[in-house]
Amino acid sequence: MSVQPGLAVKIEFDVPAQMRDGVTLRANVYRPEGEGRWPVLLTRLPYGKDFPNAAGVLDPVQAARRGYVVIVQDTRGRFASEGEWSPMRREALDGLDTIAWAAQLPYSNGDVGMFGASYFGFTQWSAAVHQPAALKTFIPYITWNDPLNGVMFRGGALELGTTASWQLSMAANSLMRRHVIERDPVQLGTDMYVWAKTMDELGTQGYWSLPLKEFAPLKYKNMAPDFYDVFEKPMSPELTEPMTILGKHEQVTVPTFNIGGWYDIFLQDTLENFRIMRENGSTPEAKQSKLLIGPWIHGGSSNPVGEKNFGFAAMPGLLDLKSDIMSMHLRWFDHFLKGQDTGILSEAPIKLFVMGANIWRDEQEWPLARAVETRYYLHSGGQANSLDGDGALSTEVPEKEQPDTYVYDPANPVMTRGGALLMTPEYRGGVFDQRPTEQRSDVLVYTTPVLTQDIEVTGPIVVHLWATSSAVDTDFVARLVDVYPDGYAQNLTDGIIRARYRNFPDDAEPALIEPDRAYEYVIDLWSTSNVFKQGHRIRLDITSSNFPRWDRNPNTGHELGVDSELVIAHQTILHDAAHPSFIALPIIPPTA
Repeated sequence: MSVQPGLAVKIEFDVPAQMRDGVTLRANVYRPEGEGRWPVLLTRLPYGKDFPNAAGVLDPVQAARRGYVVIVQDTRGRFASEGEWSPMRREALDGLDTIAWAAQLPYSNGDVGMFGASYFGFTQWSAAVHQPAALKTFIPYITWNDPLNGVMFRGGALELGTTASWQLSMAANSLMRRHVIERDPVQLGTDMYVWAKTMDELGTQGYWSLPLKEFAPLKYKNMAPDFYDVFEKPMSPELTEPMTILGKHEQVTVPTFNIGGWYDIFLQDTLENFRIMRENGSTPEAKQSKLLIGPWIHGGSSNPVGEKNFGFAAMPGLLDLKSDIMSMHLRWFDHFLKGQDTGILSEAPIKLFVMGANIWRDEQEWPLARAVETRYYLHSGGQANSLDGDGALSTEVPEKEQPDTYVYDPANPVMTRGGALLMTPEYRGGVFDQRPTEQRSDVLVYTTPVLTQDIEVTGPIVVHLWATSSAVDTDFVARLVDVYPDGYAQNLTDGIIRARYRNFPDDAEPALIEPDRAYEYVIDLWSTSNVFKQGHRIRLDITSSNFPRWDRNPNTGHELGVDSELVIAHQTILHDAAHPSFIALPIIPPTA
């Protein structure tokens, strides 16, 4: 990355910007010293503009040396900014006002780009749907478009692991802000002690708290009132509308550079943000959007990813041994904000990391047009329970077969072990050997024979599961696994479906099931890209919980969050000619 020689940087702290309702938000501004006007790079975050790495993947000093004004702003109700903190609900208008303010600064040339990860990826999309005139492009990193698909819920199950830990972590600043007025250092010390103790105990005790509607870890001084809204209107598009981008993409007229990870909590929406913009963008510029997906977790992109070392070239610091993520940002902004031909648009619109082969590859569309959907059917002699069972997976269509059964006890759930996580430190994201989980009798394990050739799976993964339950509501969880010759079981991707939401979104109203009646459940495992190497095996695990990542279904059929008592469910997985349960894998034909 080249730096313009002699371009010194001036930094201003707590620069005020007034919103339309009179609330003042404050930002740190990094800009080239001296007279001149430069394009603006804006990021808006709730995590504190003054903390190290507040700007995330883009070093504001280095960007300013390259001839940009970089603005790092605290969002409403956070740290140095005024107003009340209500997660995600004011970001659209505040973003719109901030972009207009930034464009009119005396050192701004009037053109604005946005950048940032996760929450401050959402602040980009939420402003962009209002088509601010000054916004020319943005780079959303690991962010969502539908809070009902990975933010608050997934397949109808509550994202307990993420929401509880995130809301509790955000409560620290909220508690401290209250004491600015009260000025009681003793009480502040007490409050912060209680908060820290609660945070420390969340992973070992707090997640187990029942009833969820009275979730104890967040009750102290009403630390996170927004957490409890979901229990009044679970899976509600009305409740989540202010934080939803899905359905509004056509209002975004500028190009986007979407970046995500195969083990990221917002992977599928990152892929969909790109696909929708590329295929259905409302302007030629919007259709110039790009996509980059690495083997990364949320907020972490260095090796190892869990237990797996994907190689030095997998890391953003020297991506594919050619470039770093920051330089890619600046090449993008140089093109769209400075009019420089950086060559970035002449490159393929997609760059994917293919796990297993551990290589980067350029692609032209998503999903890949050459992928062949191949069904791998579940088989067994009725004893697929655990690694010691007789579960098998093959492309052969089942005929007469005994079903598999297991007992789902929400008091003894299958525990979270790796995956797309944002939780307390006890639950790390990424790759982890699934064999300890697969030892359980309430986990059904279906595995192919040893592969005689490499099989690449790249694209969306869906499981069609025929099942009955003794309960009127329950959950089913599916996980795709790459089994190594030595038995190591690498988790790739997974998903969950809550029975009452089996028809969502076609039918938004929850519907309980009839006990012992067979239903077909479609479980979205999102997507992956992995080469199952010769000598490996493909595996599918089926169970009914992944706790505390997702809340435990108490199997009662009652409203979300009211239960303190838990009921055992007897589950039956069918795989015969009338009920062919299978996983659909997008297989990439080998090149000649």
